[in-house]
Amino acid sequence: MIDFSVPDDLAALRDRVRHFVTEQIVPFERDPRLTAHGPTDDLRAELVELARAEKLLTVQAPVEYGGLGLSHLEQALVYEAAGWSTLGPVAMNCAAPDEGNMFLLGKIADPDQVDQYLMPVIRGEQRSVFAMTEPGGAGSDPGQLSTEAVFDGENFVLNGRKWLITGADGAKTWIIMALLAENPHLPAGPTLFLTEGDAAGIVIERLMNTMDRNYVGGHAVVRFDNLTLPASAVLGRTGQALRYAQLRLAPARLTHCMRWLGAAERAQSIAIDYARTRTAFGKPIGEHEGVSFMLADNEVALHQCRLTIWHSCWLMDQGHQARHESSMAKSYVSEELFKVTDRCVQVLGGIGISDETVVEMLFRDMRAFRLYDGPTEVHKYAIGRHLLRE
Repeated sequence: MIDFSVPDDLAALRDRVRHFVTEQIVPFERDPRLTAHGPTDDLRAELVELARAEKLLTVQAPVEYGGLGLSHLEQALVYEAAGWSTLGPVAMNCAAPDEGNMFLLGKIADPDQVDQYLMPVIRGEQRSVFAMTEPGGAGSDPGQLSTEAVFDGENFVLNGRKWLITGADGAKTWIIMALLAENPHLPAGPTLFLTEGDAAGIVIERLMNTMDRNYVGGHAVVRFDNLTLPASAVLGRTGQALRYAQLRLAPARLTHCMRWLGAAERAQSIAIDYARTRTAFGKPIGEHEGVSFMLADNEVALHQCRLTIWHSCWLMDQGHQARHESSMAKSYVSEELFKVTDRCVQVLGGIGISDETVVEMLFRDMRAFRLYDGPTEVHKYAIGRHLLRE
């Protein structure tokens, strides 16, 4: 039996989040601290304190870490409400990459690592990064990892270059993926390491100019120059980074979808309001089929995206990995929400390409979403391989 009912307490939490974002966070969308490289750390800190005061900070964290221990399906409703503004997840500490990093650390970090690296992120005191993507190396195919770690029996020494590292500027908790070279002490292969962001050997070369601006610290080019880490810096087991990355990426694909669904709803709401009041050829433009059909297509797409997300979340809550389903969700939802936002720009006409509303910003950010956690083509490739194996 499929039950689509939403429990009263979850509905109340969802509505409280939407009210918080609408009333307290949306006004900050005009704040000059929302820069071309995302919100500044100063703006983030102010937003976090607002969420903390409302007891809406890091609600997704396990109960033992101070959160509500939300299931994947419960997160879907809460994150959609938070995503009404791109600053909503920042305020509530459920934005990428921190949300995915907290999930991963909660699964495989040892107790000392939890205290040092995870808890400050959960409390909203510091940010984190996941440093994997490389120019000419690891990206959609993490098997091309070229950053190298050498172990001498006591310390690891990392050398390599990364780019598109989200939030690197100012982040304190770093998860780094590097290829551990053959050695007589530990299994070699792709390995995750934990370190502080101010460690000697981490060099932030520059911030990259990108079309999106919703991530604190933007996206950076980073170099590891003889970054020396102790044996205790290994996250999980050596040689297992690709498996751990999949542990993180499947849920992260869906949380991206949840947040951006909320943003697309916002764009649709703005387009509907405009279609009601803007007149052309003797009547409101919403009464013309060309506009009403676009709004109708949007509503159908939003509904289908929500059901797709919910189904994948339900599977994961039942204990399934749902890698196939989450790939389908990410590829479908990212493409459909981009179309939704594009149609909203069209409905708004001239102001749709201006900053008179947030739709123009959402359109650019939504285009970038189609690449987050794997472009559509990579997910379709995985879906096709799954079908052939079946």
